[in-house]
Amino acid sequence: MGNNMTYITDFTLLGFPLDPGIQMLLFGLFSLFYAFTLLGNGVILGLISLDSRLHTPMYFFLSHLAMVDIAYACNTVPQMLVNLLDPARPISFAGCMTQTFLFLTFAVTECLLLVVMSYDRYVAICHPLRYSVIMSWRVCVILAVISWTIGVLLSLIHLVLLLPLPFCRSQKINHFFCEISAILKLACADTHINEIMVLAGATSVLVGPFSSIVISYVCIICAILRIQSGEGRQKAFSTCSSHLCVVGLFYGTAIITYVGPRHGSPKEQKKYLLLFHSLFNPMLNPLIYSLRNAEVKSALKRVLGLDRARN
Repeated sequence: MGNNMTYITDFTLLGFPLDPGIQMLLFGLFSLFYAFTLLGNGVILGLISLDSRLHTPMYFFLSHLAMVDIAYACNTVPQMLVNLLDPARPISFAGCMTQTFLFLTFAVTECLLLVVMSYDRYVAICHPLRYSVIMSWRVCVILAVISWTIGVLLSLIHLVLLLPLPFCRSQKINHFFCEISAILKLACADTHINEIMVLAGATSVLVGPFSSIVISYVCIICAILRIQSGEGRQKAFSTCSSHLCVVGLFYGTAIITYVGPRHGSPKEQKKYLLLFHSLFNPMLNPLIYSLRNAEVKSALKRVLGLDRARN
């Protein structure tokens, strides 16, 4: 038993146990979604870097969100595609731990970036005359660095608690990537502390930030309702609607998965929720910001030269 616990070198991801034909169909669809994710977020990053009119705090944070979404997809999707082609192909122990650490890092960082973006919108709408002073570039850089740093540190805590655990049961992980809760089920030691830390960590970075976002938008809505002109209200709300859509998609799936009832939701259901969370959310975010944001669409036209062509 001791040798089995000590010399585990790899895990097998069960992924989606479907017929080979359906797996090939999913491989094609997910590959397409993966390409759209990289392309969409790459376009957002390119537009923000090329168009000086987008060099504002709002788009500075949006560029970090796009980087997180690209990293999210690159961390989980390639391994999922490999397993769809070859379900028996294992992932190394070190690779699995790395994937877990990176997933948690990007998840926490995105949570905090969404909070920072809501604060930015709150200052822009509720304190427009002091916006440039409050959201200075120094403050923006500090907020971005804090978001990334907290993401790394919290993930390190989970990793430090996970690495010493012995694994002597099955090496088959019932998931499409090395998700921490699925890994803990394979440990043959007491994982009570790990499970408490996962729940506490999820609560602190999901419920707390989400509550602050709700409070920010209550203040924003009150400020928008005080605007006299209908055009002004519409313009103010349009700057927030894209962010609200992204917040709803991200926090909705994450809270149900990690903070919802422990036994109330079937394992397969939570697996598909995380699929949406790690594959579809990063693909939809750039679409939401480009389709619902007039400034991004104008920047795209300027970069493509469509404005000059019309003139």
